[in-house]
Amino acid sequence: MAQHDLTHAPSPVHSGDRAAHRHLATLLASADVRLDGQRPWDLQLLGEGVPERVLAHGNLGLGETYMDGLWTCQHLDQLFDRLLRADMASRVRSLSTAWHHLRARWLNLQTEPRAWQVGQQHYDLGNAFYAAMLDRRMTYTCALWEGARDLDEAQENKLELVCQKLGLQSGMHVLDIGCGWGSFMKYAAERHGVRCTGVTISAEQAALGRQLCEGLPVAFHLMDYRGLSERFDRIVSLGMFEHVGQKNYDTYMSVAKRCLAPDGLFLLHTIGRNEPGHGTDPWIHKYIFPNGELPTIAQIGHACERRFVVEDLHNFGADYDRTLMTWHQRFEDAWPRFAEQLGERFHRMWRYYLLSCAGAFRARDVQLWQWVLSHPGRAGVYRRVSAPR
Repeated sequence: MAQHDLTHAPSPVHSGDRAAHRHLATLLASADVRLDGQRPWDLQLLGEGVPERVLAHGNLGLGETYMDGLWTCQHLDQLFDRLLRADMASRVRSLSTAWHHLRARWLNLQTEPRAWQVGQQHYDLGNAFYAAMLDRRMTYTCALWEGARDLDEAQENKLELVCQKLGLQSGMHVLDIGCGWGSFMKYAAERHGVRCTGVTISAEQAALGRQLCEGLPVAFHLMDYRGLSERFDRIVSLGMFEHVGQKNYDTYMSVAKRCLAPDGLFLLHTIGRNEPGHGTDPWIHKYIFPNGELPTIAQIGHACERRFVVEDLHNFGADYDRTLMTWHQRFEDAWPRFAEQLGERFHRMWRYYLLSCAGAFRARDVQLWQWVLSHPGRAGVYRRVSAPR
């Protein structure tokens, strides 16, 4: 992991708000974090105004001042592990954060026209960039690490687990909602002899995916999920539901229901949170995943009511910590290739994104769930699969 430069002397508190400095120091102390401390998870001030901006804007202020180079930390993942275990977000309440959550509560931020924003801002960032960070199949979702020696094996473990949970058989037609660069579809077509159709809102993903899957019975469509109507033997969705938004959960599940064959299975793989809320973290919303929203188990369960039977629910969110730390290391190793193009502020932004998320999964503040769903009345007993055979 890249080490941050700690050779700078901590910036003194000059004419700024000393009360804000003292208040932030007190809050951080409750998470065993020190301002200008020397431990790997302590926050080192390098410029003025950080306490004021953090107290005024919460994590948006914390993330933006980090991007601005006003503070640093040797291990951001350890910092966020401690902040989230101490429930720091509930202690720092700001008007900007409240406004962000009110907008998410009252407005549908994931309408069909708005759905394309995350594709343009995040997924169209550049195929070469993602290829450098991800595994050889370009799988941008949580890996399954048990028995794996490296990221490539851990991602194939996950893909094989999905195939087994779905009971794939040669000749089946599988829909992948939010197919990315086609890592699952390519794997399933090659290893299990199925035909796949994928939809994505990223032009970059679709273009590269078609190249990677050339010669296989795999089709990519650049479209929103709401336009789907064809029937499929199986449906899979890996890491896309986080972009749906709770105002659209019923619509999403209705689309999946009409597209799933009567005896089919639907596997939904999604990050989720422990308690209800509206919208995602304000910093994540502004800089990483616009309009995102993490569901709860209750929200997904409610959307399944009268539509699906829940055959299985599996949580392996702790594996996302290692996945993100591995992506971070690969990102740092590859950074010299992208530094001139993307700039140092992006470097700090992306580091903050990967390591703050790793800390969140380590603290078990967020989870990773795989749901297996079926139509009511489907014949037979679903046999649970917990690891690739």
